[in-house]
Amino acid sequence: MTTQTFTRSTEMHLLHEDLARAHCRASLKDAEQNRRFRLAHQIEKAQKQAERAGRRAERASARARLALARLV
Repeated sequence: MTTQTFTRSTEMHLLHEDLARAHCRASLKDAEQNRRFRLAHQIEKAQKQAERAGRRAERASARARLALARLV
C-alpha cells in the first residue's frame, strides 16, 4: 500500500514537472515567434526607408543635373 501511494505521489510530482516544462516550452516558442515577427517588421521598415532614401537621392541628383545643364 505504501509503495502504491509512493508511486502515485511520484507520478503526480512528475506530472506537475511535465506540465511546467510544457508551459515553459510554449512560452519560449511564443517569445521566439514574437522576436522573429519584430525582426521581420524591422527589416521591412528599414527596406522601405532605404527605398525612400534612394528615391530622394535620385530626385536630388536629377535636380542637380538640371541645374548644371541650365548653367551651361
